[in-house]
Amino acid sequence: MTKETRNKGCIQIFTGDGKGKTTAALGVAIRAAGYGMKTYMGQFMKGRHYGELTALKDHPCITIEQYGDADCVHRKKITKKDMDQAQQGLKRAREMMLSNQFDIIILDEINVAIWFGLVKKENVMEVLRERPEHVEVILTGRRAPQSLVDIADLVSDIQEIKHYYNLGVKARTGIER
Repeated sequence: MTKETRNKGCIQIFTGDGKGKTTAALGVAIRAAGYGMKTYMGQFMKGRHYGELTALKDHPCITIEQYGDADCVHRKKITKKDMDQAQQGLKRAREMMLSNQFDIIILDEINVAIWFGLVKKENVMEVLRERPEHVEVILTGRRAPQSLVDIADLVSDIQEIKHYYNLGVKARTGIER
């Protein structure tokens, strides 16, 4: 591996209907923090409390911001406020990516935000085109658009084989939220 290859950032996508996409992205952030690398995570469509917010609140290498309300966004009930929050989130994530403060940028649930029509796929592509060469970008969420898959360097399709949610088990504190 050459020095140029080691210092080149890649685009990663964690998509699919299985559980663990955000968790996988956080795992990358934690591993990178062990080497002093800094991560910015923008969580789209999320405004409620998740355990990672408490666990990483004062972490010197990981910053998390949310762009959404505590209420779940439903695809058929999108409001202007939902769209504004997501678009402001993409703008903020772009600023963080270009700030030269972060090695990794995570756009958590951005694929779903695109699918719901909260942000335009073209705007996400534009942000990715502006990515400094050394910055790693991770996009999470179901239904990654093919155009993003095509430009990504790594795509993991996380599939559900079996999930206790189908038996009526709701999101559990510390496990799913």
